[in-house]
Amino acid sequence: MELRASGEDYLEAVLILGHRMRQVRAIDVAQYLGFAKTSVSHGLRLLRQGGFLTRDPSGYLYLTEVGRETAEKIYEKHRFFTQWLIEAGVAPGAAEKDACRMEHAISEESFGKLMQELNHSFSAERKTE
Repeated sequence: MELRASGEDYLEAVLILGHRMRQVRAIDVAQYLGFAKTSVSHGLRLLRQGGFLTRDPSGYLYLTEVGRETAEKIYEKHRFFTQWLIEAGVAPGAAEKDACRMEHAISEESFGKLMQELNHSFSAERKTE
């Protein structure tokens, strides 16, 4: 199942909220993202059908192994782009919004190469100091 940006946002939200709250429900995801619960419930149902999430009888959501791996990759991109933009002088609020768009647009290959290049450049800078 190929994820859309909204599905990636839902997975990322479940990951983040799970660290904060331990138990996450659809309403928590909706409030966190500022979306209507009905929209989020539909998206979460698709993610459950795709094997990214499970839901217990009490309505609490849990990431599956593939869901957690996917959410962590998305969140890694988000954190990277947010920090990069802030360090470049972008206001934190704008950096967050732009990072969210960037995390969905960049391929795994391009992100990996970008990280590799930046790590190489950073290592080279440290050697010359």
